[in-house]
Amino acid sequence: MNIFTKIIKEKLSLPERGIENTLQLLDEGCTIPFISRYRKERTGGLDEIQIENIQEWNDRLKEIRKRKETVVKTITDLGKMTEELQRRIDNCWDVTALEDLYLPYKPKRRTRAQIAREQGLGPLAQIILLQREQQVDHVARRFLKGDIKDVASAIKGAQDIIAEIISEDERCRRQLRFSFKREAVITARVVKGKEKTEEAAKYSDYFDCSEPLRRCSGNRLLAMRRAEKEGILKVSISIDNEEAVERLKRFFVKGYGSCQKLVAEAVEDAYKRLLFPSIENEFATLSKQKADEEAIDIFKKNLRQLLLQAPLGQKRVIGLDPGIRTGCKVVCLDEQGNLLHHEVVFPYGPKGNERIASERVGALVRQYHAEAVAVGNGTAGRSTRDLISQQLKDKAIPVFEVSEDGASVYSASKVAREEFPNEDVTVRGAVSIARRLMDPLAELVKIDPRSMGIGQYQHDVDQSQLKKSLDMTVESCVNLVGVNVNTASESLLTYVSGLGPALAKNIINYRTENGPFKSRVALKKVPRLGNAAFTQCAGFLRIPGSRNPLDNSSVHPESYPIVEQMARDENCSVHELIANRQRRASINLQRYVTQGIGLPTLQDIMKELEKPGRDPRAEIEMFEYDTRVRTMEDLQVGMVLPGIITNITKFGAFVDIGIHHDGLVHISQLTDRFVSDPTDIVSLHQHVQVKVIEIDKIRNRISLSMKV
Repeated sequence: MNIFTKIIKEKLSLPERGIENTLQLLDEGCTIPFISRYRKERTGGLDEIQIENIQEWNDRLKEIRKRKETVVKTITDLGKMTEELQRRIDNCWDVTALEDLYLPYKPKRRTRAQIAREQGLGPLAQIILLQREQQVDHVARRFLKGDIKDVASAIKGAQDIIAEIISEDERCRRQLRFSFKREAVITARVVKGKEKTEEAAKYSDYFDCSEPLRRCSGNRLLAMRRAEKEGILKVSISIDNEEAVERLKRFFVKGYGSCQKLVAEAVEDAYKRLLFPSIENEFATLSKQKADEEAIDIFKKNLRQLLLQAPLGQKRVIGLDPGIRTGCKVVCLDEQGNLLHHEVVFPYGPKGNERIASERVGALVRQYHAEAVAVGNGTAGRSTRDLISQQLKDKAIPVFEVSEDGASVYSASKVAREEFPNEDVTVRGAVSIARRLMDPLAELVKIDPRSMGIGQYQHDVDQSQLKKSLDMTVESCVNLVGVNVNTASESLLTYVSGLGPALAKNIINYRTENGPFKSRVALKKVPRLGNAAFTQCAGFLRIPGSRNPLDNSSVHPESYPIVEQMARDENCSVHELIANRQRRASINLQRYVTQGIGLPTLQDIMKELEKPGRDPRAEIEMFEYDTRVRTMEDLQVGMVLPGIITNITKFGAFVDIGIHHDGLVHISQLTDRFVSDPTDIVSLHQHVQVKVIEIDKIRNRISLSMKV
């Protein structure tokens, strides 16, 4: 077992063989969706989350290995490497412990200790540190030369050296970390003069607060750090300084005497000037990283639910982007999402006429044979939806309210300009709203997830880690659902396993020049799409209407021969095998187990043959707000109202009840039992019943409960 496998096994408690094979597959360039779906025999059936964790630990260990190489080279070049130190570095796979080993040798700015050493005070520091000399002043006189004019200066320089030695001592750093871990307190205080400013009002809960760092929730910590960055709060982390210093003295102060007193003073100096700031900064960083991970995890879960929300499907849709002064932008799309027509109607404003506007939309529904209407949920969204619903009430045409979050970002993006070079941003935004109803996943992949109105403190967390996590989430969702290669946009194809931007563009260009793909094997004709890329992507791309029905399923081409053999054994075609449940039920899968394909893959194949190309997403549902409530003035404590979950955070869920001010269901109000993670109870865009328990009109805050 190699060292990486051993460490990952200890950290994740996963089977050794599965870890080794997963690392091998990752090194071969396989993607996580491909490994989890098509290499179950090699991984032992590890899921995407487990494989992602293995990949993260593998990347982390590679970084540590790279850092160790730098550490070894630096110490060796200094001529200070020993067999014992080399052994300790070789066996160290904890980045904090590694940095502690490296600290005494790490190149640093010119310190007080370094200056003292240059003045020849190193031997005096060692004499004092040994604490055997009774006449320190007498000994110190031997070191009076150059800039050292008196005994006091000599002793002070020696103490600077001792303080640095103490600050770099592994035992001291471990002890102080233990103290911080056990008793650190995070404190926030408002900066004088800022307490009455408008921008500070939202941080009023933190103007004078203090709590144990280990109990400080991620969202509270991120709020404090944001306010600190904005100059509103002063945030610090502290422990009992006197007790901490006394603990450190036990490592260095031996008995009583003049040397012992000097060493004790050096310990105090080391703590105040070097050790405490270093460990405080370390814990500030660690707590921020933990809060980031918490926030990113919530963001990932929200994004996954958003991308996998129920699609309407390939139907002709009319989209409306409501507006008051500039009117409502109306677009008409065909089943493929192509723009057929657009115009503006004016139901509101001084010159508006609700009857004329709604009748015009009704006429467009008839003219373009629309099967549904999508209305943006922004300004006047609810009023517009009610208006159009009333107009179409006798025609059984459903009218849906669709989230506008990120539509303006898309409409001004390069992707939108390439799709609609001759249309303005208002038309593009309305198209996006309509397409979101048809297929949320296909449309939302074109938008930066950070613009979708989900998550918490998304601009305060590590942006590179956030982007990496969100990209992986999008990739997972796209490959879970599968992609119709003949209708997919370049943005959607980019996230397909094994493709990426270059191959996605090549597929679009080939499709434009040669027409729709007739089979999966035809993908190999795409420039630069070789065997390796084909293996990774083929199972996730769908070809409806292909002569081979397996081309429109998640059955991988490498497994086609097995399905064909099953059909031959049943004396039928593959089409007939898919259509006949009894034939499939009579198949003994054990007959088809080979060295490369085991029961997990065979069972997946049989499940797919039941309904080839099935969409794992739920069926779309209609939703209606309570007609009694349109503004905050209409709310009363005790009301029970229908709502839609719009965002989930670590401290609860926000719910749209139709008044343009989302209410908060605190985590304690989600259910009667204890909840550690709101995503265990609710999901994004879930339809819920909530009770109004508090209304704060001054701050526009509504407190809700799901304990109805």
